[in-house]
Amino acid sequence: MNLNYIIIQLFFLSYFILNPTFLEVPAKKSGEAVAVPNPKIDKLKLQSGFKAEHLFSPSANDMGSWVSMAFDDKGRLTVSDQYGTLYRLTVPEIGADDLTPEIEKIRIESDDPVADSVVQMGYAQGLLYAFNSLYVMVNHRLKENDEDQDFNKGSGLYRLQDTNGDDEFDQVTLLKSLEGSGEHGPHSIIPSPDGESLYVIAGNHTDLPEMDHYRLPKVWEYDNLFPQIKDPRGHANDRTAPGGWIAKTDPTGERWELVGAGFRNPFDIAFNDAGDMFTYDSDMEWDLGMPWYRPTRICHVTSGSEFGWRTGNGKWSPAYPDNLPPVLNIGQGSPTGVIYGQGAAFPQKYQKALYAFDWSFGIIYAIHLTPEGSTYRGEREEFVSGMPLPLTDGVIGPDGAMYFMTGGRRLDSDLYRVYYDGEVAENNNTVAEVNEANQLRKQLEEYHKEGATGGVEAAWPNLNHVDRFVRYAARIAVEQQPVTEWQEKVMSEDDPVTLTQGMIALARHGESSPGEPSLKDKMLGKLTKVDYNELEDQQQADLLRAFELTLVRMGEPSTDTKQTVVDYLSDQYPADNEIINASLSKLLVHLDASEVIETTLTLLSGNPLEEEKSQAPAQAELATESSDLILRNPQYGLDIARMLKDIPPAQQTYYATVLSEQESGWTPEQRERYFQWFYQAFDFEAGNSYIGFIDKARKEALTHVPEDKFEYYNNLSGDSLLANNGRDLANVPRPKGPRRDWKIDEAVATLDTLGLKNADFEVGANMYVATRCQTCHSMRGEGGIIGPDLTRLGTRFSTKDMIEAIIEPNQAVSDQYASTVLYLKNGKSLVGRLTDQDEENYYLSQNPFAPDYIREVPKAEVEETKLSTVSVMPPNLIKPLNKDELKDLIAYLMAGGDPEHEIYQEESAAGK
Repeated sequence: MNLNYIIIQLFFLSYFILNPTFLEVPAKKSGEAVAVPNPKIDKLKLQSGFKAEHLFSPSANDMGSWVSMAFDDKGRLTVSDQYGTLYRLTVPEIGADDLTPEIEKIRIESDDPVADSVVQMGYAQGLLYAFNSLYVMVNHRLKENDEDQDFNKGSGLYRLQDTNGDDEFDQVTLLKSLEGSGEHGPHSIIPSPDGESLYVIAGNHTDLPEMDHYRLPKVWEYDNLFPQIKDPRGHANDRTAPGGWIAKTDPTGERWELVGAGFRNPFDIAFNDAGDMFTYDSDMEWDLGMPWYRPTRICHVTSGSEFGWRTGNGKWSPAYPDNLPPVLNIGQGSPTGVIYGQGAAFPQKYQKALYAFDWSFGIIYAIHLTPEGSTYRGEREEFVSGMPLPLTDGVIGPDGAMYFMTGGRRLDSDLYRVYYDGEVAENNNTVAEVNEANQLRKQLEEYHKEGATGGVEAAWPNLNHVDRFVRYAARIAVEQQPVTEWQEKVMSEDDPVTLTQGMIALARHGESSPGEPSLKDKMLGKLTKVDYNELEDQQQADLLRAFELTLVRMGEPSTDTKQTVVDYLSDQYPADNEIINASLSKLLVHLDASEVIETTLTLLSGNPLEEEKSQAPAQAELATESSDLILRNPQYGLDIARMLKDIPPAQQTYYATVLSEQESGWTPEQRERYFQWFYQAFDFEAGNSYIGFIDKARKEALTHVPEDKFEYYNNLSGDSLLANNGRDLANVPRPKGPRRDWKIDEAVATLDTLGLKNADFEVGANMYVATRCQTCHSMRGEGGIIGPDLTRLGTRFSTKDMIEAIIEPNQAVSDQYASTVLYLKNGKSLVGRLTDQDEENYYLSQNPFAPDYIREVPKAEVEETKLSTVSVMPPNLIKPLNKDELKDLIAYLMAGGDPEHEIYQEESAAGK
């Protein structure tokens, strides 16, 4: 009998016994409609007054998984399958009896007939109808010498036109070919606020093409004295600055202008009604728990902006003055669509909200923006959420409703519409008033444009402006002018804030400046004349960044200048500020200061590992409580859960990495303290790359020890704890693979062919650990308590039952192990296992790795509760296994972990 069937039957039987009124049918009132359950809609949580309609399921109709959308000038919706064609939809009106849209495949008129199997245009991660054309951002890698591929166009921006007025596109023009594809490739297209041009966005695996003009001057570098360690698992190791980018072009794609860069992988952009641009940038989840981790975040993308993405551990702190901070840190997730509420038939609050889509955890955030100086501060609200709800793209339709899609990565795909069911104010499409600081910033940004003159005179008085975004705009305006016009102004400047900004500009353009050998010494000497103690914390951090950029860009100073800088900085180290200490430590290590080892070691052990470990450095603070996300999507949330159970000391990790480059000045006692820290650090949980990063820093430090002491310090620092690859711990079993995307029928057929006879008990036990089964399940008295005990699993269920439950755990979720969703009155939702409740509180356990940590939620704050339909168990945990490892795992489960089970006896017929 099927395992899922049995669980369902047991659930309903127990529920009927405990709740006899469940079977009572309430009397139907006269004229009252009976609500028909709709799981597509029922799983959605909407704000009060809003309703949702499910319009279509493309994956259920063999139309792929949709990821981009746009309305045309006739009110029809154009959509694209991530790995397939374009479709055009005529959508029924809101509230129609039949919500099924009319759908047609978009064809390109041609003299040659095209077979249905050929994709004429598609693979689009961006669509826009403008200038009487359909613009398509194709994201597709052409395979060389592959005549069988079903789509013959590579990544780039294409323009489709109907030149004869028959409502069929007949002309396709490639406006710009782009090198890059995949999930970090080229993405969305949007119109400019004035409707005269286009903006496009691309992830950090898309090469920046040659531009006609660069609002962000083309002088970007790594610009970090922090010891560079690239990702130990190889992600983005060949990607250099400037990372993901945003560009502006004209309707014909003839002139291109870089607007901003330094992103990881934002998918979409939107303008608010004041004409300011925003995006939602992604995090690198493998960096979770490390000091250079940057959460997903909402960025205000101003002219010439830089947001500091660099590969590996080189990501800039948001505190650095040569990049800009986010408007709002969101937390972990996978950003996709971004839209603005202008034109929506929503209440005023939601007309002026920015909507940010998170694919991983199924949330559309409404970001409410409040002007703050020349930029904004943001507050988030869950506008729509659901589990699972892999959001891809959205748009405000001509009817004032929000349309959004789910899908991507070939997942089940759905098209929804959300509308407000009530009276709303007339849409406010007028240009919003902006404050004085915003106006000043935009005036300075005019000097970022090609051919602008007079930038130095206009910008110089604003280099010390109290508003950070204004200071940034002023510096970029100065950098757009020839260095000869402003170098002497920098060197003669006395105001410390203006001097700091000027030195940053001069360091960035040092190669272009007159090359007198002593320029770097003059610059450093000038910086040491600043009265450091008269500066505020942010001004001190900016000054230290000016020192760093001068050393990075212009090389080593003379011996005398070097000593002057060391004396100046050593007096300030350590500080009471983590950001400042991070900068001082790497500067003094780079300069080989004599006291830096002891001071940094003191900081390294200042917060013992046995004490509070949850404080990330200030530059990596999270705005979202990560525990709220764990059970929304266990496939991604369990990584967060493991880290929250045993968070690494992020600031200590920073200091340890900095010291890995200190060559001289060590005493034996200092080396003992230092290398013992690494041994302890391997005990912590973090993102997938944590162990590898720590080990690379450790190995770099070992290159500086005496040769006859190498083995001693190598062992002291935990070499025996590591697997041969240096990326994992040795005591953690790893599948050999190769991994495969197991389907139920395929896995069952494989087991039927192999049988379970002669299964390897030891391999099965290792795969049980490698697939994380022991984390949540107990067997023979050992393991977790989140899921059911598996000791006697084989006495009740077949191999087919097991495979179905492992690959598709969401098909039947027992209420005994289901999560509960608490929808709060403030618009937020919490997910966890409801362990208890009383008259005043609900008690939630949110972390499977720390089930004893209970969160109290006052009932007065809760609007609604629901059982989640998402299993705590992630889907297809057997993906990393090859067929023999799959056989050994299932045999181990069948045997209940008993090596004496008949399955392992030579004469056993258990394989039948």
